[in-house]
Amino acid sequence: MALNASRDDLAAGAIFVAFGSFFALEAMKYEFGTPFRMGPGFMPILLGGILVALGIAVAAKGFGKPETGSGPAWPWRGIVLVLGTILFFAATIRGLGFVPVVLTTALVTALSSRRNSWLAALVIALGLTMLCYLIFVVGLGMIVPLFGPWLSF
Repeated sequence: MALNASRDDLAAGAIFVAFGSFFALEAMKYEFGTPFRMGPGFMPILLGGILVALGIAVAAKGFGKPETGSGPAWPWRGIVLVLGTILFFAATIRGLGFVPVVLTTALVTALSSRRNSWLAALVIALGLTMLCYLIFVVGLGMIVPLFGPWLSF
């Protein structure tokens, strides 16, 4: 017996529920507070709960919606590259510094789409690096080394 549901809606709903649950459960380690005196756990729990509710709504929308054909293949190249760049960013921001990490992650993420050429990806990466520098370092005054200790210039 085949399930009369949209594979994509169920998968998206499951991802929303998983991420929302993770962040809400992790935030429970912090003080919750009240709406007028919010603690550090208030917003992550609230937003995690909203994400879970949204995931349930997306998955529920998928039930009763039959699959039309096999649908397009999942873009595994993009999924792997984008998730990989998130892990790369987290693991190397302190060692490589802001500029190389943002430039590398933006370049690889832009290349995750088959529609971008190397030149287009490089232009996107340079523009995004400059924009991030202006927003986070200049505008918000974020204290992060532009080039980290792993690079010796």
